[in-house]
Amino acid sequence: MTTSGIDSTELDPTIRPQDDLFRHVNGKWIARTVIPDDRARDGSFYQLHEEAEKAVRDIIIEAQDAVPGSEERRFGDLYASFLDEERVEELGATPIEPQLAEAARVSSVHELLETAARLERQGVGGFFRLFVDNDPGDPERYLVFLEQGGISLPDESYYRDEKFAEIRAAYVGHIERMLALAGLSDPAARAQRVFDLETAIAATHWDNVRTRDAQATYNLVSWSEFTASAPTVDLDLWRSALGAPEGVFDELVVREPSFVSGVAALLTEERLDQWRDWLSWQVVHGAAPYLPAVFVNENFDFYGRTLTGTPSMRARWKRGVSLVEGAMGEAVGRIYVDRHFPPTAKAAMDVLVANLIEAYRASITDLEWMTPATRERALDKLDKFTPKIGFPVKWRDYSTLAIDAKDLVGNIRATSEFEFQRELGKIGKPLDRDEWFMTPQTINAYYNPGFNEIVFPAAILQYPFFDESRDAAANYGAIGAVIGHEIGHGFDDQGSRFDGDGRLTDWWTEADREAFEKRTSSLIDQYNALAPAQVPDQHVNGALTIGENIGDLGGLSIAWDAYLISLDGEEPPVIDGLTGVQRFFLSWAQAWQQKSRDEEVIRLLSIDPHSPNEFRCNQIVRNIDEYYDAFGVTESDALWLAPEERVTIW
Repeated sequence: MTTSGIDSTELDPTIRPQDDLFRHVNGKWIARTVIPDDRARDGSFYQLHEEAEKAVRDIIIEAQDAVPGSEERRFGDLYASFLDEERVEELGATPIEPQLAEAARVSSVHELLETAARLERQGVGGFFRLFVDNDPGDPERYLVFLEQGGISLPDESYYRDEKFAEIRAAYVGHIERMLALAGLSDPAARAQRVFDLETAIAATHWDNVRTRDAQATYNLVSWSEFTASAPTVDLDLWRSALGAPEGVFDELVVREPSFVSGVAALLTEERLDQWRDWLSWQVVHGAAPYLPAVFVNENFDFYGRTLTGTPSMRARWKRGVSLVEGAMGEAVGRIYVDRHFPPTAKAAMDVLVANLIEAYRASITDLEWMTPATRERALDKLDKFTPKIGFPVKWRDYSTLAIDAKDLVGNIRATSEFEFQRELGKIGKPLDRDEWFMTPQTINAYYNPGFNEIVFPAAILQYPFFDESRDAAANYGAIGAVIGHEIGHGFDDQGSRFDGDGRLTDWWTEADREAFEKRTSSLIDQYNALAPAQVPDQHVNGALTIGENIGDLGGLSIAWDAYLISLDGEEPPVIDGLTGVQRFFLSWAQAWQQKSRDEEVIRLLSIDPHSPNEFRCNQIVRNIDEYYDAFGVTESDALWLAPEERVTIW
């Protein structure tokens, strides 16, 4: 029997859907829910994550008895090395002493560059974050990308914004205590030097809005052009010490060019004491989760309690699962899919995705603000979308990764080295369009503009997002909107700058781009005016969140159209007293169920391109006419938005 997918006993009768859809659906849950002590947030995503986490733990524990040398035994041994607290305590800080000694021996900027590069290969944070991706200007080839690094607070605003003054003070104390635990002399003076240097580094960082700009961050240079941008620093030394294969750095993309010259100006002999202490801090900070309990507890006290307000650390087994997921996630995922992802779920998702793409095609075809030339290119891009559902068609090979069940820190270095070689090994090879950038057991989804693909891991394809046994309206309002959201990223403020082949190019007419930006500007203004109920003095950054807000708005609008396509002209049934359109929007609100700690809300408002969930729910429906029809929303209702103020993009 088909169910509505909506538990009417959970709806809060004291809050009208016309005034606050989010709390009408989630108010009872929010009122009775106590966020678990080991997390900063709770809600639909986190409850599904917890289920997947337990399933993965079972797989890992079984793997500890697998054949030695097998892939399963590798991740079983990695987990065992993390769970062996007795061995970790016995070793103390000795696993990082060689790296600390390297940092202490640095006596010149040249030696600093070489040492930082060698340590970066082992997983220690460096000046830059180095990764490999396909070239936005020529998407069939891989290139190295360099982006800003060097700081250990969430972003550059934490070093300058007055609202983070207390966090800055706590951070200096944290560095001091960590360096003292590592046995370094005069930790207070060292901590201050580290903080002063990071503050100077942060001043050269681009902010989170600017780093979203696909065109501004695409700066293709030759190695000689890169070194010329920092003439006072011998970057050839850094490249050589990194030990990259020949030719890897012949061309590269520098995402924030002014950061390179800015940091180069700080790489002076006069600042060498600061840099030496900074390098020591990078060693201790990076290894902290894998050292004895005194390090782990101090690390959590700052990054958990202070930054996010989370009272208690996650159980060690959960942290061990996360370690395995990060290092060998696809090896676990292959088994997870066999056990937890039925073929019928993939078949149902194929239909949903096909209907969403068809609904986007109809919407783009009928857009009144877009000229025929741009419309044709938009439809071409849509036709070239690649949906990936459930799991990869080929799995990552971990056969060269060596793991020792008695050497946790050594394993961390081994996995860093493995990933370093795997990434740089892509250079010069054909683009692998089968690669996934999330594991099947991840509760999430993504759009990749360089591949023009939408990806939906197996684990998100369950209630409250998807349930084969419930009515289609609820599925389209939840997973359908998620699918629509990811497709929508292909046409958001940044995704719309890439064509159907993943090339960064201007395929819009000037008039169409202007019309698009006028609409997105209105959406930015809407979100700038929003402040979460629990921290009313903090506002959403409309410019930071615009891409995700466009995805949400287009995703839900097009999901409704796709639901109508699925009905094939039939009238939607009334189930449990709810019409199809009501079930659709109630399911949307249900998917965004969440409760967060104040500290976490404030942190995310500064760094997260997603709006708080209450606005992902409420502000989006205010812009969709069908919501007004569903609940009879009028001018006297709190969520009313005048028709001329509603934003429609796709």
